[in-house]
Amino acid sequence: MTAPPAAATTRPAPRDAGRRYRRRTTGRRVRNMAAAAGFLAPSLVLLLGFWIGPMAGTAWVSLQDWNLIGVPTFVGLDNYTELLGDAEFHAALGHTLAYLAGYLPLVLVCGLAVALLLDAKLPAMTLYRAVFFLPVISSWVAVSLLWKWLLNPADGLVNRILGAVGVAGPGWWTDPDWAMPSVVLASVWKDVGFVAVILLAGLQAIPRDLLEAAALDGAGWWRRLRSVTLPLLSPSLFFVTVISLINGFQVFDQVWVMTEGGPGGASSVVVEQIVNYAFSYGRVGYASAMSMVLFAVILLVTLVQLRLQRRWVHYD
Repeated sequence: MTAPPAAATTRPAPRDAGRRYRRRTTGRRVRNMAAAAGFLAPSLVLLLGFWIGPMAGTAWVSLQDWNLIGVPTFVGLDNYTELLGDAEFHAALGHTLAYLAGYLPLVLVCGLAVALLLDAKLPAMTLYRAVFFLPVISSWVAVSLLWKWLLNPADGLVNRILGAVGVAGPGWWTDPDWAMPSVVLASVWKDVGFVAVILLAGLQAIPRDLLEAAALDGAGWWRRLRSVTLPLLSPSLFFVTVISLINGFQVFDQVWVMTEGGPGGASSVVVEQIVNYAFSYGRVGYASAMSMVLFAVILLVTLVQLRLQRRWVHYD
């Protein structure tokens, strides 16, 4: 008897196999996206509730005429049109930029100097780090009141020290020419510890063998700092520059406590104007328009920094 023929092995058509593979891949992607969304949900809720939501609300209010009590009246872009001709707002924006021009270089240079000092192998270094960081965790109101007393033209400690060496102290926060420098000094004193801690972490991440190799090649301290330390520290410098600029544009507490925008509006800044228009003058829509303009300026400056980082920031 002849054996029955063996059953032919059937293979799925290439089209069916490809369809099943795509279904499995799509299902896997959906499951991964669902898992990622589940992990990110708490952060996304906070982001929507405390950042994106308020921003959208501010943009809507900026198109209204509202005093926080009555019914808002839609006015379109009238608030923005008024801002274009508002001399007080232009002056406040100029004062904010002047504050940044004094604050940013000082806080970066002083922060770098403190970071280099704290990176040295000195006794009681932990105590020094705590002392430098103490102002960072202090209240802005307390710091502002302290510096308002230190810079008091009549009996402040700074003018007493200057008088002891034969130098006539300026009027500080009572003088239109010295009001903004007074605010800058207080701000740098408070923020330099934060900048120093970030830069100190960057310094400690630099391989020591590179510095030792440069020293063996005859490079002095300044040459090692300029050619080795600063290029490798550029990511940390870029980070503190961006953060300091964003915070500088939003300067308010120290101005409000030390000068209240005076004397004669010499130290008025944008956020102080926003607070005044919203809560003192009852023009919430106009204050919201100021907020949106300030947001646009900060966003533009940040984007420019991100674009320019390619020229001086080294990540490898």
